[in-house]
Amino acid sequence: MIDPKKKLTATLDMLFGKGISSSLPLDKLNFVYSKRTGKVKHVILDGKILCTFRKDGGIALSIDLARLLLKDDRFMEHCVIVSSDAAKYIVEGRSVFCKHVKYAGSSISVGSEVAVLDEDRSIIAIGKAVLPSCIIRDMKRGVAVKVRDSINLTQ
Repeated sequence: MIDPKKKLTATLDMLFGKGISSSLPLDKLNFVYSKRTGKVKHVILDGKILCTFRKDGGIALSIDLARLLLKDDRFMEHCVIVSSDAAKYIVEGRSVFCKHVKYAGSSISVGSEVAVLDEDRSIIAIGKAVLPSCIIRDMKRGVAVKVRDSINLTQ
């Protein structure tokens, strides 16, 4: 079995850029294992789920993990910044539309995990990209990010 801390850091570095996992407090992390398979299922910090490992080897981010990763400037390449008009709807769990995106990081591809930020660069939601960043910037119609969790839904 692979050490769960190594698995987490390797996965985060692969998905979001080498060394980005250095912003995590690895000593304080707890891991929840699947009873059936024995594999790591969740990563927990202070009683809150930071992420969930997917079957495909990816990670489903939580808002708390995105806040930790945002301390590293490289994580901005996996974020979108939306207008203040749209932010109030996204906080309610609505999808992000292309016309409301003010900034889209260059590392966003279809199906990748995306942090949605307001104009003050505070995380308001987490979701999955529907379009790559090059198209998000050019389009004025359509869904850019399908929101999975928002700060309003979490609280």
